[in-house]
Amino acid sequence: MLQTLRNAFKVPEIRNKLLFVGLILILYRIGAVMPVPFVDSALMNIYLEQQGSGSILNYLNILSGSAFGYGTLFALSVSPYITSSIVLQLLDVAFPKWFGGPTADPQEKRKKMTVWTRIITVLLAIITSYGYYVIMKNNGVLDARGETVLGGIVIVVCYCVGAALIMWLAEKIEEKGIGNGISLILLANILSGVSGTISNFIYVIEEGFHDHGEGIEWGHAILNIVLTVLCLVIMLAIIVFVIWITGSERRIPVKYAKRVVGRKMYGGQSSHLPLKINMSGVMPVIFASSIISLPATIISLCGATNHSFWKYVYAIFSPLFDPNAESTTTSSASWLNLIYMLILFLLILGFAYFYVTISFDPVEVSNNLQKQGGQIPGIRQGTPTAEYIKRILSKVTLMGAFFLSFIAIFPPLVSWVATMVGSDFAFASIAFGGTSLLIVVGVIQETAREIEAQLTMRNYKGFLN
Repeated sequence: MLQTLRNAFKVPEIRNKLLFVGLILILYRIGAVMPVPFVDSALMNIYLEQQGSGSILNYLNILSGSAFGYGTLFALSVSPYITSSIVLQLLDVAFPKWFGGPTADPQEKRKKMTVWTRIITVLLAIITSYGYYVIMKNNGVLDARGETVLGGIVIVVCYCVGAALIMWLAEKIEEKGIGNGISLILLANILSGVSGTISNFIYVIEEGFHDHGEGIEWGHAILNIVLTVLCLVIMLAIIVFVIWITGSERRIPVKYAKRVVGRKMYGGQSSHLPLKINMSGVMPVIFASSIISLPATIISLCGATNHSFWKYVYAIFSPLFDPNAESTTTSSASWLNLIYMLILFLLILGFAYFYVTISFDPVEVSNNLQKQGGQIPGIRQGTPTAEYIKRILSKVTLMGAFFLSFIAIFPPLVSWVATMVGSDFAFASIAFGGTSLLIVVGVIQETAREIEAQLTMRNYKGFLN
């Protein structure tokens, strides 16, 4: 990876593209800390810390690089754009004729989907920003001017403009830079939280050497150091594991029949059909996390801290939707945490199969192989080939779903084990992995492959040379 970057900076054109991407990301981070009129960022952050844990609000805050938690200009981040893109992809699969069908010109289809993506993004930004404004208004985050009609319009317009600017910056990255714009912005948001993780490690070590009036407890200090080193080792091991699984694939051998065209013979070669272990990417985890956080979010927005009944309900059942939430009793919290992890596992498993079903069609792959004269050894062409690919795909998807479930469940599982053994070490505040790690690894690998492709295209010596 580092060697690829060094080689890329030696090529002026690629170096300019990388510098342009860096400039866009710097501009984005400036917008992520730019305040919005009539919004008290400190009060918004306090509200999110008190009631956002386990809800979709906390999840949005992570994806926005803490901009959502402080109510800044880019608080909505890439969520409206990603949601509109997913909706259009699903509509294209369910209703292919809406965008011209399979016979449509790819460029025209791409232009039409781009236009609709922008329209839906703006509409979602309006709806989301208004809901965001209502949350802030109901929880005393705004000043007196912000609670007026004119102040509300100003706040909603600011967040809509911020979402549109993010979309424009992402498109500029794809136009004049390298990589996927939205993915790189999302990567910048997640990496902005690394400093918080480092601060947690430093705080844990310093807390072990803190003198509480009776001298330094060296046993406690050494234990904190050992646990911190263990956390770092586990984090590195999970990163290596994620990189290994992300690049793994199941290869189905394919042989192409020989055919004579004129005086030349084509075919007769052996190839393979690659099926990635993690074909669905991070989408099943995103869908499952969003759905499982909805109950806690609804209870929180219904006034969990203002109404005694909802407060009692939230205190009992929030561990079911938030593995780090406190419960009335330790035993109930432990069982509810296990139920939470079981539900999350089942949701990820279901969404993994759902996403692969709508994004990969074994029948279409079988037809393409037959048209090209390809055949899987020992399997007849047509329906038997499609059934064989479907069986292999089902096994591969199961392995990928188990992998995603492990990455998503491992952090709360470690926190739960630490709680059960009575450890006061702050495992919950240190992120071992999860959705963020999958996004970071996926985006870095995708960008590295594109940079390598650019280098190969410029260094390749064809037959004319």
